[in-house]
Amino acid sequence: MASLLHYRPWQGEFHSPWWSIWPIARVSLGMFLSRRMFWGLYACGLLLFLMFFFGAYLLAWAESQLGVAAQQFGRDPSRMLRGIRQALRILNGSQDTFQYFFAYQGGIIVVTLSLAGSLLVGDDFTNKSHAFYLAKPISRWHYILGKCAAVAVIVQLMTTLPALVLYGQHAFDDWSYLTNVNYFYENDTGKGPAGIPLLLAVLGYGLLLSVFLSVLLVATAMWMRRTMPLILVWMSLFFFARVLANILVDGLKYDARWRLIDLWNNVTMLGQGMLAYAHEDINPKPQPEFWEAAAVLIGVTTICLMYLNHRTQGVEIVD
Repeated sequence: MASLLHYRPWQGEFHSPWWSIWPIARVSLGMFLSRRMFWGLYACGLLLFLMFFFGAYLLAWAESQLGVAAQQFGRDPSRMLRGIRQALRILNGSQDTFQYFFAYQGGIIVVTLSLAGSLLVGDDFTNKSHAFYLAKPISRWHYILGKCAAVAVIVQLMTTLPALVLYGQHAFDDWSYLTNVNYFYENDTGKGPAGIPLLLAVLGYGLLLSVFLSVLLVATAMWMRRTMPLILVWMSLFFFARVLANILVDGLKYDARWRLIDLWNNVTMLGQGMLAYAHEDINPKPQPEFWEAAAVLIGVTTICLMYLNHRTQGVEIVD
C-alpha cells in the first residue's frame, strides 16, 4: 500500500528533538530579517560602529593638523587638543571603548527588540500558530529555546559581532594588544586588561545581553502579544524604570539598592564588571553591589522562565 501511494522511506539520520531548536530559530529569523525595518535599524547601529571604527584615525589626523596650525599661526589649541586626546583614550580599544560601544548600542537594541517581539512570538499566539509547533514531537522548551535563540542571534549581530571587529582592528594595528595583558598600563594609554582577558570580557558581555534580553523579550511578547502594548511595556521596563531609579537615588537620596529596579543599569553594571571596572569607577554613583545586580537579573530571568513554562502548558493541541 505504501508503494502505491508513492511514499518514500526516510533515508536520513534521526536526530534528537533538541535539534528542532535550530529550525524554529531559523524560521523566526527569516521572518524578521526579511523586514526592511530591521535593516534600517541595523544601519543605524552600523553608523555608531563606524564612528568607533574610524573615529581613532580621524581624531589622530585632527590632532596632527592642530599641531601644524599651532606652529604656523602661533595659536594655542590646547583646549581642543585635550578634548581630542580624551576622545582618543575612549577609542583606543580599552575597556572604555567597549563599555561606551555597548552602552550606546543598547538604545538601538531595545528599540529593535520592541518591534521584533510581536513578530517573532506574539503573532504565534495571536494567530494560534504556536499549536502547530507544539503538536510536533517536541516539548514546549524546544519552542521557547528556539524563539530565545532567534532573539539572541539578533542581539549578537548588533553587539558582539561589531565589537569583535573593533577588537580585531586594534589587534591588527599592534599585535601586542592581543598578546600583552598589561598593554595599556605599559603604554599609559588606558586602563584595564588587554589581550585574551579583554576578548573574553567582550564575549561575556555580549552573552549576558543575549541571554537576559532574549528570555525577557519572549516572556513579554507572550504576555502582551500585540505590537503597541508590547512596545509600551518594553520601553517602561528600561526607560521609565531608569528615570524612576534616578529620581529615587539621585534626587531623593534613597539607598543605592533602589537603582536595582533599573534592569538596564544592572546589565551594564555586570558588563563593566566583566571588563574589569572597579566598583567605585562605575557611574552614576552610588551603585549597588555586583552580586545584588546579578541576583536581580537571575531572579527576573527565573520568573520569566516560570511564566513561559506556565503559558505554554495551557496550549490546547488538536490532533
